[in-house]
Parts: sequence; C-alpha cells; structure tokens
Amino acid sequence: MNKTLQISFSLKNTYRVNGILFSLKQIPFLKRLLPVTLYKVKGLKSFANVLSVLWEIVSAFLGKYLYFVTMVSGIGSLFKELPQTTVFLHILLLLTVVGSFANTHLFNPTKDKYYAMILMRMDAREYTLVNYCFSMLKVVVGSLPFTILFGRNRGVPWWFCLLLPFCIAGLKLFAAAVTLWDYEQRGFGYNENKLSKYMWGGIALLLAVAYVPPAFGLAVPEIVSMLLFLVCIPLGAIGLIKVLTFRDYYAINKELLAGLTHQTDSTTLTQLAKQVNEKKISTDTSITSDRKGFEYLNELFIKRHQKILWNATKRISYVCAFLVAAVLAGIYLLPEAKSAVNKIVLTWLPYFAFIMYALNRGTNFTQALFMNCDHSLLTYSFYKQPSFILRLFQIRLREIMKINAVPALVIGVGLALILLATGGTDNPLNYVVLIVSILCMSLFFSIHYLTIYYLFQPYNAGTELKSGTYQIVLTITYAVCFALMQLRMPIMIFGVMTIGFCVLYSIAASILVYRLAPKTFRLRS
Repeated sequence: MNKTLQISFSLKNTYRVNGILFSLKQIPFLKRLLPVTLYKVKGLKSFANVLSVLWEIVSAFLGKYLYFVTMVSGIGSLFKELPQTTVFLHILLLLTVVGSFANTHLFNPTKDKYYAMILMRMDAREYTLVNYCFSMLKVVVGSLPFTILFGRNRGVPWWFCLLLPFCIAGLKLFAAAVTLWDYEQRGFGYNENKLSKYMWGGIALLLAVAYVPPAFGLAVPEIVSMLLFLVCIPLGAIGLIKVLTFRDYYAINKELLAGLTHQTDSTTLTQLAKQVNEKKISTDTSITSDRKGFEYLNELFIKRHQKILWNATKRISYVCAFLVAAVLAGIYLLPEAKSAVNKIVLTWLPYFAFIMYALNRGTNFTQALFMNCDHSLLTYSFYKQPSFILRLFQIRLREIMKINAVPALVIGVGLALILLATGGTDNPLNYVVLIVSILCMSLFFSIHYLTIYYLFQPYNAGTELKSGTYQIVLTITYAVCFALMQLRMPIMIFGVMTIGFCVLYSIAASILVYRLAPKTFRLRS
C-alpha cells in the first residue's frame, strides 16, 4: 500500500513539476534567465518539487476555505431572518449532497490514473483504493479547521463541528457505493466530468433548495439537519464496506479512461474540447455573408459557431431571469423581507463583480476563436499587421460584448426591479447607474479576456494551453474579483468607479493591442 501511494505521488509530482518548469519558461522576464536545458537543472527541479509538495498541502485547505467562506458562510450571512446556526447547517447539508455525487474523488478520469493503470499496468484495485482513501483523508483533514472556525462562529456545538468532516466524508463514501452498485446492475460507469442532464437538473434543484427558501425565512430545522448529518456516518461505514469489497476496478477504470487511452502523452484535454466543439460547428454550406474583409470573416465565424457561442449564454440568461422572478415573488409573499433585500441591493454591488466574472464567456470565446480560426490564419504574415490586428480586435470585441451583455442586462434590469419593489431609493439615478455598471462589468471582462488573448496568445498549434503568463493573469483576475466580494459600497460610488475604470481600460487595451499584439499574437511552439 505504501509503495503504491509513493508511486502515485511520484507520478502526479513528475508531470506537475514538468508543468511548473514549463510555465516558468513561458514568463517573459524569466525566459531569458532560464537555461535551454531547463529540465536537467537539479536546483530548479528541486524548487519545482517543493512547490508541488506545497501545492498538495495547500490544496487540501485552500479549496475548503473558499468553499466555506463563499458558498456556505458568505451567502448564508445574507439571510438575517433565521438563526445563523440553522442557515449554516441547512446550506452545508444541501451542498454536501451535491458534492457527494458531483465530486466523488473516485470516478474522476485523470492523467495519473491513465499512466498508472493503462501504461504501467499497476494493480487497478490497489491503486484506486489507496488514492481514494488518501482523498477521503484530505477531505476530513482539510474540512476540519473550517467546520470548527465557521461552525463555531455560527453557533454550532463544538462536538458537532468535530464530527462534520466525518459526516461529509461518510456521505461521499455512500454516494460512491451507490454508483458501484449501479455499475453492477446496469454495467455503465459513472464519470463525474460528464454528468447527465438529469444529474445537472438534480444539482440545480438542490442548489435552489439550499439558497432560495432561507431568503423567505424557511430552512431545515437545526435538529433535523444535525440528525441527517449524523446518519451519514453509518451510511459512510456501509459505503466503505462496498468500496473495499468491490473487485472490478480495472473494468470500471478502463471505461472511465476510455477517452484518454487513445491519446499520446502530449495530448491534453483541450484537444478533447476541440473534438467536442467541432461537432457543434454548423456545416451548412448555404451560410454566407454580404460583408467584406474581416467583417465577412467574422460574420461567417459567428453564424457557424452559434451553438458554441450563444447556447450557454441563453441558458445563463434564462436562469438569471428565473432567479429575479423568484426573488420578486418572494418579496411579494413576504413583505417583511423588503428592508433587508433593499439594503443588500444598495450596498452589495461590488459582490456582482465576482458574479459577472463567473458568468463571463470570454475564455470560451477566445478558445473557439483559436481552435476554429486563428490557429490557421496565424501562419500568414498579413494577419499580424498592426492595423489588421486592431481592426479584427474591435470587430471581435463587439461580438463578445453582445454575448456577455445579454445576461448582464437581465441581471442589471432585474436588480433595478428588485430595488424598486423593495422600497426604491432616494436618488433615482441609482437605477441608471446600477444597470450601466453591471453592463460595464460585463464589458470589462469582454475587453480583458480578448486583450490577454491577443497579448499572451496562450495556445500552440495543437490547441494546448502553453502560456504561464496567461495563467498568472487569470489567477490575479480571480483574486481581485474575489477580494471585491468583501467590499460593501453604495451603488453610486462603486458604479461610477466601475464605469470610469471600464472606459480607461478599454482605451489602454486598444493601445496595447495595437503596439504589442503584432509581436505577441503568434503560434506558440
């Protein structure tokens, strides 16, 4: 068992270290300093090994912290009408049910599984059990500090805070056992990365039950939540027995890894995404355009990629409209909640920077651009002339703004309606600023993602993500948006700041793209 765990960690560590070294090599100011024989330098490999081990430790806690501070306690703090202990346990219970099936740790196809079980022919049962037990240990150890910290802050008893991580792990074990029983009955493997529409529907329903009822003063009673959590421990014991006695791990992992077994070591998940996207591209030869030049190229691209570019945006818009309608209905049914909701809308505008970041389609748009257009056209020199680059940048910016503006407009108008329905505001200009600032957030992310795509073009000819700088910028973007969630600022102040920043950023982005993109907008090796 110990040897299997060591080999497993070595596999993960090897490709993680190589990934770190490659990312360092892509950072402009480090590129000239690092030697060509980068992977042979013992000191750098030791440094990358330290980073890899630190990441293994940090990842056990960081994800859990973000989960509790945002999904559980962060959103839970909005519901003032109920006892905080009740809200905390209600949300955590429903999200635990979601996570038990959506994040099993057992049915996740990863490269290390492919290398170990398919290429190295390691014992599938032993490898799976060792890694799964290690994952469950990380769940318990990683959750424990935060169930104590956030649980005690919400009035949860000490003894129950200590048991909560075991309850969470127990439900995950039981969910894994259910999927194994299902495999024995039907012969179909479960893949948590390819959830069915029914599973997604169930997750959406559970999320709605987790967050909507507390807004109207309804939640699972504290004692009931505690009893349901405690039941998860014996259920986990039953699940553990099934997980340990299941014999056909090779067959189930072979099916799970079927999408990886035909690949070479240099193939990444982005190539799978390309294959999936190609199936969504229209092959209708009657699609044409009356425009000229880059406008012609852009219109053909948009028409042929409608499913990739617009389907998700439409679904997001429908969900946002439904949530706005639900809030308005709740306010009508529970007028006593008007004051609290009005205060939230007036002071929580910075929170929506993170929401707009999450809803933004910039990454998908630029990925589609490269996979289905730029990876071929970048081989031509005329395509990289400054005036042509800026012209196409402006055309594409217009298109991505349209895509992102639809859900932004739904959210902005929805917030204005909620503000009006909950008592309004002394300054009518707040309604205008609220809508415009949400649209400007959408505009900012549209500009931002397209700009960094042109300045750091992160893909190689095989559509693999190869830019460390690009990933660093994405990480910084996430960190800033996450930090804004903690701000509480009046609509007028934050809204005006957002609009002004967006205008300045758009000007700066155009200048940077015009001056730098001819050198940076290229195929990576």
